[in-house]
Amino acid sequence: MVKNKACVFISGSGTNLRSIIKNSRDYNFPINISLVISNKKNAAGIYFAKKFAIPFIVLDVSREKFEKMALKELLNRKIKLLCLAGFMKILSKSFIRKFKGKIINIHPSLLPKYKGLNTFKRVLNAGEKITGCTVHLVNEKLDDGKIIVKKRVAISASDNPEKLKKKVQSEEYKAYSIAIRKMYNFS
Repeated sequence: MVKNKACVFISGSGTNLRSIIKNSRDYNFPINISLVISNKKNAAGIYFAKKFAIPFIVLDVSREKFEKMALKELLNRKIKLLCLAGFMKILSKSFIRKFKGKIINIHPSLLPKYKGLNTFKRVLNAGEKITGCTVHLVNEKLDDGKIIVKKRVAISASDNPEKLKKKVQSEEYKAYSIAIRKMYNFS
């Protein structure tokens, strides 16, 4: 099976990256992670790129330089899918247009609700009973774009932002790989 080359952009712990890497080791999974790019030199997720011998680049530079250098790498390596996994920078409209339909993101809410930052705190403050995560195609609007997968999580009275984050993340690890399979019509 010929797999599509993918790149994962990270900024932090890389737990979604780890999950995608593990699933990508399955013969029937449609992508192979060919590159990891971080915008933070101290991102813990770089460890997973090293552990699984995946080439990685740290581009701790301005957005303009980051995008120019990242785009060059993506094109040179013939990357077909870009996965944003805990990537905490907003990509420019120009960058998104150049990779249109080939960028997916995971957000820790049931979009279109609670776009942006501080999601768990906002969800709890609103008194929600259900939350979750959404994997979506990236377009030029923040946390917008065609929804590929949603996973729901029940909120309990004892949840605080940290507990809720852990519950949602456990669903994110499943949702991201399901979404990647859907992108390539794999079951």
